Amino acid sequence: MNIFEIDVLITGTGVAGLFAALKLASRNLKVLLVTKDNIEISNSANAQGGIASVIDRSKDSFDKHIEDTLNAGAGLCNEKSVEFFVENGPEVIKELESYGVNFTKRLNGDLDLGKEGGHTERRVVHAGDITGAQLVKALKDAVLENSMITLWEYHMTIDLITTSKFALSKENRVVGAYILSPDGIVKSVAFKACLLASGGCGKVYLYTSNPDVASGDGDAIGFRAGVPLVNMEMMQFHPTIFYNERIRSFLISEALRGEGGILKTVDGKSFMEKYSEMKSLAPRDIVARAIDHELKKRGDDHVLLDMTHLDKEFIVKRFPNIFKRCLEGGIDMRKDPIPVVPAAHYMCGGLQSTVKGETIVPGLYVAGETAHTGLHGANRLASNSLLEASVMAKFAAIEIDSYISSGISICEIPRWNEKGVTDSEENVIVTQNWDEIRRFMWNYVGIVRSDKRLARALKRISLIKHEINEYYWNFKVSRNLLELRNITLVAETIIRSAMKRKESRGLHYNTDHPELLPKAKDTILLPEEIL
Repeated sequence: MNIFEIDVLITGTGVAGLFAALKLASRNLKVLLVTKDNIEISNSANAQGGIASVIDRSKDSFDKHIEDTLNAGAGLCNEKSVEFFVENGPEVIKELESYGVNFTKRLNGDLDLGKEGGHTERRVVHAGDITGAQLVKALKDAVLENSMITLWEYHMTIDLITTSKFALSKENRVVGAYILSPDGIVKSVAFKACLLASGGCGKVYLYTSNPDVASGDGDAIGFRAGVPLVNMEMMQFHPTIFYNERIRSFLISEALRGEGGILKTVDGKSFMEKYSEMKSLAPRDIVARAIDHELKKRGDDHVLLDMTHLDKEFIVKRFPNIFKRCLEGGIDMRKDPIPVVPAAHYMCGGLQSTVKGETIVPGLYVAGETAHTGLHGANRLASNSLLEASVMAKFAAIEIDSYISSGISICEIPRWNEKGVTDSEENVIVTQNWDEIRRFMWNYVGIVRSDKRLARALKRISLIKHEINEYYWNFKVSRNLLELRNITLVAETIIRSAMKRKESRGLHYNTDHPELLPKAKDTILLPEEIL
């Protein structure tokens, strides 16, 4: 089969991938956009709250946004990174509007600004309560109309091809990728540069707000290509996921608490005042641990988010999508408190990169949740994720263009070798290991951890890793197998990172190390330590 050649490969069709594709196309670069489902499925599309950005300078400022981000990040943020993203936010909002994103506005034409947990001012630019979906739709429409962008839906990137197995070799750079097509054929793609923007890894946990595609593919692929992973123990658990055994769970935006929602136990008593002066508006790590503690102490299945004291018309107008979905679950949020539980939501760690997406492997760039820039630290401030994704996409496109313009050409790459492999007749192995990983990650490496739980998790993942590696090399690849391979690697990095951090900071809480160390340090894992 002929090798497909392109200027830039982008994996992932969330805000980072779509926005970067458009920016690269505007620089006359041909882009191949690959997504393993349809173009509309991503973590970005699920985002409800909005994009944090300083818009109203009469009340807000860059310094305030920076301070809120640093406070939420529990000492682990990179202050220079925080400054970069905050200061570039307003301009990116304008650029997104130019692509047709219709953010909610007031009657006077000004952007309507929401307030969420951890923010001291109203600065969340939103499109109703489905901001992510509106962003993805507008960017998707622009992508589909652009002749410089080729879209491969239902294709999954297996691995990258580099010129050297040694990441720090002077001759090393990324030059191609193997991509699995829907009909089971592995395609070889040669390119000049690659952007990994495939989102997070929520599916490594039993309970998550993420869609099924969030299996940590970008982190695993980049790690195998030689890029270090940073602070993988910092998994953010969203405090409020709709709890109902009859329908699929979904995210209940932090914006509800920003507009006055109060967290209560099932007997109607508020409890957040026991854990934070900010009460129900405390940062997510504090709220998630507080709910977890109340549930374990009381033996309840869920807590309640009460909006019933607010104006009924305001509730329906401000949160139309959440209101509709709650009704489908039998809850009228105008008169019924919403049953909620925490769930895995956002990975604050990721592949080590600059704020402009550069990694230590020439030609390989990252953006969005797949990346670690130091913006989020030990806990992401609400709505800073779409800010990071869009700002990184813009500047990564500039860096990629500069890199290619330096004289980079397409190299000859090897085709996929399937010699000696056979079709698998034991897919139950994949299913069993997938289920086991997600369950012990939830129980042992969840909101609250301990040395003993982490040791047990590492023992189990080591055994599964051996099974999966043997399976991978002996049988033809499939999407399920590739996702399991990636989930296994990501789970191991989360466990090993958690074991390295001998303190409790931000999203990482270990009962054997409850104190905060005097100096905050990143947890860095090198590929040679694990692979």
